[in-house]
Amino acid sequence: MTSAEAAFRALSNPEVEVSAHYLIAETGDVMAMVDEAERAWHAGAGRWGDVVDVNSRSIGIELANDGFSPFSAALMDALEELLVGIMERWAIPAERVIAHSDLAPGRKIDPGRRFDWQRLARQELAVWPEQGAGDVDAFRANAAAFGYTADVDDETLLAAFRLRFRPWAKGPLSARDAGLAADLARRYPIDRHGVVA
Repeated sequence: MTSAEAAFRALSNPEVEVSAHYLIAETGDVMAMVDEAERAWHAGAGRWGDVVDVNSRSIGIELANDGFSPFSAALMDALEELLVGIMERWAIPAERVIAHSDLAPGRKIDPGRRFDWQRLARQELAVWPEQGAGDVDAFRANAAAFGYTADVDDETLLAAFRLRFRPWAKGPLSARDAGLAADLARRYPIDRHGVVA
């Protein structure tokens, strides 16, 4: 969407068949769209760990951004404040705050490579892996142990993983990618907690 207003119109239109619990504008204004206890339709087809109906197990937050531009400080501040409350109310650990691109590799790209996941991780509102080399042959298994269980080919899986953890990386799967996945699998193995997507 080109603006929060356009996103609000789309998310409020039943014919579009998409909704979210919250929409955060570029200005930092937070619009509550669907009660947190109700199901929203933000995730669509996707998978995270053993959860195949992500809409029923998550709280969806849409951010007013075109997917290619920097995120405003006001938006990020509002997101942090919103996440603190949601995570406390629903006992969602930081490792279960995920992107739409995480649960639907190849189909969704948001929030995109300009999103500052490290900022959220510093506030314990998301996680960030430690650097290190790993076994490329174990990449898929380690990514799945963290939560990337969508039925996609290796290239699509790597693209989704990098979109979040190495957004400017190019080329084939590397030992660095594998090391990041191994660290995530070791420290944050998937469980049945809800997610914020």
